[in-house]
Amino acid sequence: MTSLSRAEAWSLLTEYTTSESLRKHALAVEAAVRGYARRLGEDEETWAIVALLHDFDYERWPDAENHPYRGAEVLREKGYPEFVVRAVLSHADYTNVARESRLEHVLFACDEMAGFITAAALVRPSRSVLDLEASSVIKRMKDKAFARAVRREDLHRGAEEVGLPLADHITNVIASMRGQAEALGLRGSL
Repeated sequence: MTSLSRAEAWSLLTEYTTSESLRKHALAVEAAVRGYARRLGEDEETWAIVALLHDFDYERWPDAENHPYRGAEVLREKGYPEFVVRAVLSHADYTNVARESRLEHVLFACDEMAGFITAAALVRPSRSVLDLEASSVIKRMKDKAFARAVRREDLHRGAEEVGLPLADHITNVIASMRGQAEALGLRGSL
């Protein structure tokens, strides 16, 4: 593979992932990571492709023994560059692949946050990300019963890894997701 293609990445994602919610999660993380690439002057397409692929193997191999290791094998077989494979591996703490690059830190920071923001938007009366604010997300984070599978310390650590206060990071992710609200199923009644 000589160049990264979003169309090829989307094809790989949809080949391995049939769940609409997992596909929307990939799109939400893609939007958030793309937003950071734009803010930081990085290659938006490359970062977006990495984000799109970060969980492509999860539906087939959701356990920690296989995800994201099996996905990394598939990416290598398909000729993806090692920085893509490394970023995918680094997004899961249990792989013990230390996050070093800016892309790796941003991917980690956006992964769980995009999922949490999606959950927070869907419980609003509007069921929309368009009227969601960081203060509402922070309030939801304090409710241990809400989206209980999301580790709050990962949300905090993600903001630290991108070097921003939590509220600023949340605001950035919301802003990026708003641009894709329709595709994410988060336009709601607005």
